[in-house]
Amino acid sequence: MKDTLKHSGMRNKLAAVLIDKGIVDAKVLDAIRKIPRHFFMDSSFEGHAYQDKAFPISAGQTISQPYTVAFQSELLQVKPGQKILEIGTGSGYQTAVLLLLRAQVYSIERQLELFKKTKLFFKKMGYRPKKLIFGDGYKGLPEEAPFDSIIVTAGAPETPKALLGQLKVGGRLVIPVGVEDQIMTLYVRTSATEFEKKEFGNFRFVPLLEDKN
Repeated sequence: MKDTLKHSGMRNKLAAVLIDKGIVDAKVLDAIRKIPRHFFMDSSFEGHAYQDKAFPISAGQTISQPYTVAFQSELLQVKPGQKILEIGTGSGYQTAVLLLLRAQVYSIERQLELFKKTKLFFKKMGYRPKKLIFGDGYKGLPEEAPFDSIIVTAGAPETPKALLGQLKVGGRLVIPVGVEDQIMTLYVRTSATEFEKKEFGNFRFVPLLEDKN
């Protein structure tokens, strides 16, 4: 696959669509303009890569809608050098956005087929997360905690307590919570025992499954 001026133009148009939908973080928009999303998709979908839509990838998963990726990234308020845990590597597109925001990314994927494919793809593309792990995202990554932020890219029926416990004070957890439709939810850890919670409307994600490896 090549990345051409035409693709670049399509990314600029996509960024304009996201601005119209309310995305304001300049660094997030810049990442959307730079990352060749068509590389993250099966070649048969290449023509659709810069539509603001989710598309199927292997292992019954999806590459998230660009608006969703931008919205979650904006809620994280990423600063360079921050340590971020991503639950659900998937195609790696969200990971790439976080890397372009200069975060140190630890990413967990529970689908072995997808994990292997994305790991190879990252090597080829020169994307370097701190760690790419095959495992159960419900448990988080206690050995690397605490994290500045945690992002969950699958719908959770409830918020896993393990993830809340792995946030630094001041840290942010962005997670879609619900069964059929999910409510995008932000938790900010305000003290050792307290969290502030905000909700941001409905989104649709593939489910976050527990103990499914």
